[in-house]
Amino acid sequence: MDTPTLITPLHVLDRILALNLDISLWSARTKLTEEDFGGAELPPEDLASLGSKKICDPARLAVFSKLKARAVNLLNRHGVKFLSGWAIPEDKAGDIINGLCAIRDEFFMEKQNFLASYDEGIADWIARHPAWAGIIQNSTVSRDYVDTRMKFTWQLYRVAPAAGLDDDTAMTESGLHEEVEKLGNTLFGEIARDASDIWRKVFEGKTEVTHKALSPLKTMRDKLIGLSFVEPHVVPVIELIETALAKMPKRGSITGAHLLMLQGIVCILKEQNSLLSQTQAILTAASSEDTLADLFDSFAPTVPILNLADAELPEETIPDMPDMSIPLEPIAPAASLDSMGLW
Repeated sequence: MDTPTLITPLHVLDRILALNLDISLWSARTKLTEEDFGGAELPPEDLASLGSKKICDPARLAVFSKLKARAVNLLNRHGVKFLSGWAIPEDKAGDIINGLCAIRDEFFMEKQNFLASYDEGIADWIARHPAWAGIIQNSTVSRDYVDTRMKFTWQLYRVAPAAGLDDDTAMTESGLHEEVEKLGNTLFGEIARDASDIWRKVFEGKTEVTHKALSPLKTMRDKLIGLSFVEPHVVPVIELIETALAKMPKRGSITGAHLLMLQGIVCILKEQNSLLSQTQAILTAASSEDTLADLFDSFAPTVPILNLADAELPEETIPDMPDMSIPLEPIAPAASLDSMGLW
């Protein structure tokens, strides 16, 4: 089955907004210098470069990396990578911005707490490394400097092709058309990436899962519903996921045929070319129900089960064994050996 070529039309720009996330974190690292080594002979710069030193406990900064990851995850759940950030559905912009505002507020609260105890944190770090107190003290930076290095902001804007320019080449070679045209392929690539993560973290090697296993599939479905206008081939993917979810038991663990169905769906989702071929088949002829049935059949156990209670087994006959007895000859007494003076 041929894999369809996806080209997203330029008019999808009428329904999306671009969002650039701009988060800066302070690394609490500075470059090692020759003075830090007390005048020891070092390799020349064209041979080796010095590394960095930590001037603050990295554990005190871990919360900021987690908050940044939450913001990125929020945008990945609702948008698709585009230009330097994400393309998000215009009708979801309000919910997405509210989510970012909540994370930003938490970021600034943690930043205020960190800066309030900044000097104490540096002193504690020096106390934990007394042998290296000198190189830490000589590399510390002010609290105001750290304040400027930690920020959480974003830019939300509408993208439109340049128009009315005197130079036709500047309009046709703007690069925007190419970026928009690959939006559909980017979206399917993200589906495959996310499905691979779901398979590895949730379904691989499992014979039983709970209903929590459905959550990442629901998240994927919701993202695709919001971006279905970007690429028509997304619609069959939504139908496949929804059909599978509708067949799941309302309570209890998910095992057997139901688990096989979910595993089959995720395996299809994580193979981009195979997924595109399946969606093309559904758009042209098949239904999601038929595809699910075929999918389940391909994952159903193929080892035959033998019912020993009903089977008629032939009566086993044991062949006569030949007489293997061998008459034993009497063993002659061992010959007497001359000690040769040894015993």
